[in-house]
Amino acid sequence: MLRIYYAATLAFVLLDYLLNVNIRLAFLEAWPAARALYYLLCFACLALIIWRPQWSLWIGTIESLLALSLLIVTMGVRVMTISEQMLSTGTGLVSMSEITNFIVVGGAAWVAYMRGVQQVKKEIGMQR
Repeated sequence: MLRIYYAATLAFVLLDYLLNVNIRLAFLEAWPAARALYYLLCFACLALIIWRPQWSLWIGTIESLLALSLLIVTMGVRVMTISEQMLSTGTGLVSMSEITNFIVVGGAAWVAYMRGVQQVKKEIGMQR
């Protein structure tokens, strides 16, 4: 499942750069260079998962929690501070891309977490 998620990075890149629909890295919308580097990180995660499948749980957990944390922080800063854009236009809060990004990244974090719980239960069962 995580391998498919990271393989879908190609689709996320095409959506982002060709159609201007950023649903994977909405928290980096204002920083195009950082967004490109993060996409490279996602491709590196895919390469590591293909090379060492037993690492997929750790890779998925770390990367998805990093992305989720960055999304929470960037949205939190924007929501907690009043900007000129909010005062003049009433816009600038949460976008649909960011909500979709929460669903995508949160789903990956949930899958990695649930797989981790299953792995721990299996290892505890083996020790008994």
